[in-house]
Amino acid sequence: MFERLDYVYMPSRDVAADLAYFADTLGGRVVFAIEEMATRVAMVELTDDPPRLLIAGHLEGERPILIYRVDDLETAMRDLGARGWEPGRTLQIPQGPVCEFHAPGGQRLAIYELTRPGVEASFVGRRDF
Repeated sequence: MFERLDYVYMPSRDVAADLAYFADTLGGRVVFAIEEMATRVAMVELTDDPPRLLIAGHLEGERPILIYRVDDLETAMRDLGARGWEPGRTLQIPQGPVCEFHAPGGQRLAIYELTRPGVEASFVGRRDF
């Protein structure tokens, strides 16, 4: 059901400082750094393969969200529900619809369906900060 872990969505109190650490200190490649709608979001790659790190100023809490791709969000939600899974809120990210949820231990996870595959490429290279 889970195709792969595409993103680790991490909360940040200072996205520019965190981006500098991941890029300058750890040697990550900055994919984009966007400032819009009163928040900042940056994507960094530490490896050639996913997951990509999303550093976000608007994400509440202290724990990151592991975002897994599924082929069909509705089917995955139905199949997980049959196993006793409890869904959280559903929303849209630029790549498609997503359902966030919490594991019993407090871990934050999400599943999403890639319905807009070209949107990420449209952000590549953008540096607002």
